[in-house]
Amino acid sequence: MIRGGLVASTGQQNGLPKTGALWRSLLLASAMALGLGACETVSSLNPTGIAEVDDAASLQSAQTNIGSLSEVIRTNPNDPQAYNTRGVALAKAGKFQDAINDFNRAIQLNSNYAAAYTNRALAFRQIGRNDAALADFNRALTAEPNYHPAYLGRGNLYRAQGNLPEAIADLGRVVQLNPSGAEAYHGRGLVYQAQGQHTLAIGDFDAAIDRNPYVAPPYQARGQSLIATGKFDAAIEDFNAALNVDNRNADSWALRGVAMDRAGKKTEAQESFQRALVIDGGNRIAKQGLSGSRGGGLF
Repeated sequence: MIRGGLVASTGQQNGLPKTGALWRSLLLASAMALGLGACETVSSLNPTGIAEVDDAASLQSAQTNIGSLSEVIRTNPNDPQAYNTRGVALAKAGKFQDAINDFNRAIQLNSNYAAAYTNRALAFRQIGRNDAALADFNRALTAEPNYHPAYLGRGNLYRAQGNLPEAIADLGRVVQLNPSGAEAYHGRGLVYQAQGQHTLAIGDFDAAIDRNPYVAPPYQARGQSLIATGKFDAAIEDFNAALNVDNRNADSWALRGVAMDRAGKKTEAQESFQRALVIDGGNRIAKQGLSGSRGGGLF
């Protein structure tokens, strides 16, 4: 299963069994504690694939889980799943080097553990080691050629690096292997958007929203492409939807202002730009909108 971009593998690895009821209960607790929404910025759904701890309760949950998983490892020191799962918890707590150490141990114990390679790649991305991340995504796919989380991670890495054809190929492969998932549709939509192919982008954002309507980034991204295609009222609806999910997102307020301005709703546009600046005083889109620049030069 994928949790917040990290992969918590629950099956046997090379015949190694699960370690009884305690292990199963802790693994479930880990998955529940690490369950995260797909949070994104304007420019990326989840640029690194690992969500950072965003509040004290999340940090406490992760730290408690690390202690429980450490007890499992003390009891079962040669179980690669235990190290992989604790690595996920450590990454959730922002302890990326410690997480990498656990993924290293999981891979030492099982050299064909695709989930551990993928998780280590995502942790490498968090500390800026993109070359190492790419190597690990490739190793994961060598171990398991149809392992869609590795294609997803590699596709998002290619997208971040500007390798757009490669990104489309990998994210398209994820759509084939995991058609019910939203992340690949969103990521591919962002690639199409970057290429100026807004009709294709909107189609992928539609698919992402159909599969997960409870996160803000696909609405925000679709709203941008709707602005680019002159559908300002529809864009306003999308930014409203994004703000219903997260009303503290300065970019959503600023982009709503752009759509309002294009739709001729100047007063509402100014209000949206001002709301954005209350949240983020340095927001470029809102500043340019208030100064009279057309939509911050975005489209």
